[in-house]
Amino acid sequence: MAQDFAAWRPTRRAALAGTLLGVSGCGSAPSVPRVVTLFAAASLAEAITEIGSAWQTATGVTIRSSFAASGAVARQVEAGAPADVVVLADTVWMDRLIERGRIMPETRVDLVGNRLVVIGADAAAIEGDPFDWLARTDGRLVIGDPDSVPAGAYARTWLQQTGRWDAVRERLVLAADVRAVRAFVARAEAPLGIVYASDVVGAGQVRIVLTPPMSEQPRIVYPAALTIPAKPEAADFLTYLRSAEAMAVFRRHGFDAPADGSAPSV
Repeated sequence: MAQDFAAWRPTRRAALAGTLLGVSGCGSAPSVPRVVTLFAAASLAEAITEIGSAWQTATGVTIRSSFAASGAVARQVEAGAPADVVVLADTVWMDRLIERGRIMPETRVDLVGNRLVVIGADAAAIEGDPFDWLARTDGRLVIGDPDSVPAGAYARTWLQQTGRWDAVRERLVLAADVRAVRAFVARAEAPLGIVYASDVVGAGQVRIVLTPPMSEQPRIVYPAALTIPAKPEAADFLTYLRSAEAMAVFRRHGFDAPADGSAPSV
């Protein structure tokens, strides 16, 4: 169901085919497939793919999804990519899309929440505090690029607030999204990484070595909204994303209900 929309502009051939269909419909009109296009944060890939498949089976509406770092998603939508529904892992990027006139602000909702965890490779012999172990072994810590990856920005905030930032900043490896962080650690290219709790659910080759207490967790919220040109079916799908059935899927994939705002945000 996932689709790459990096080259989303229609080709001349596709445009011509659409024109021919329009002028040749002198009999009964051909059935037009109903499609909702969703752009979302990479950490949501498995959960939304499962939810979208159930929705497609129940309604006949195809869900086409594109997943990337929230910053990359937001920039694509800002540039005019044909999204109907947008789900990001950070409120700042959604604010930007609203300011740019790409999102219907009245449709914006807080969909789910998440938590940070520190992961290590299954085979890594991590002893005691993982950050002390990292310093002793002269290892690397991989996080998402804070300039475009919300998980990386959350990780930086947590490291700064807990006094760890100065000790690790020269050891950082920056990745394109949270799935790339997980892959670095799984391949033992970096002994430690910081990802969302949901990124570890069902993942092999990595394990959680530290979960920050709730008092240290940043407020992680995934806002969702419709774009200005969204199709009518998109509103129904956004409603379904908030249903009990969809939330059960989100929880199974490691997500929480949206935070109440009491924790610090980025």
